[in-house]
Amino acid sequence: MTRPGMVTRGNELTVEGEMLEPGQPAPDFALTANDWQTRTLADYAGKIKIISIVPSLDTRVCATQTRRFNQEASDLSDDIVVLTVSADLPYAQRRWCAAEGIERVETLSDHKTMNFSTAYGVNVVDLRICQRAVFVLDRDNVVRYTQYVHMMGDEPDYEAALSAARALV
Repeated sequence: MTRPGMVTRGNELTVEGEMLEPGQPAPDFALTANDWQTRTLADYAGKIKIISIVPSLDTRVCATQTRRFNQEASDLSDDIVVLTVSADLPYAQRRWCAAEGIERVETLSDHKTMNFSTAYGVNVVDLRICQRAVFVLDRDNVVRYTQYVHMMGDEPDYEAALSAARALV
């Protein structure tokens, strides 16, 4: 399924995949970590997951979003993990995290297949990037919070996502 879903510089871009709704089971995924190992939902079993999705870490808003979640992660319960997903190569993610001092957020890449992006309804097919979004999954991988950011240059509602995750502890 494709839908108009994200706007950049006034142009509406096509997004592949259906939008997830709270209460749905989260689709499993196979994403590439910075060490080139595959990570799936099972790797975070028993954890509450904040999944922050960005088009590219090397852009101003995406960098701000990832820095903010990294900062906020220090005040979160150990029961909550923060994952940032983009289509950036793991090499680029690792370099960016080292340069920015990102230690509390795990970056994961969907560059190989874009299957995660399609399953979560954030695959911007026109640019082969991810639409900015935030999801909160409970310990049983049920979606409890979603935000799809329509304008590429807008930041997500950090407080709403963080509150949703804290409420699950």
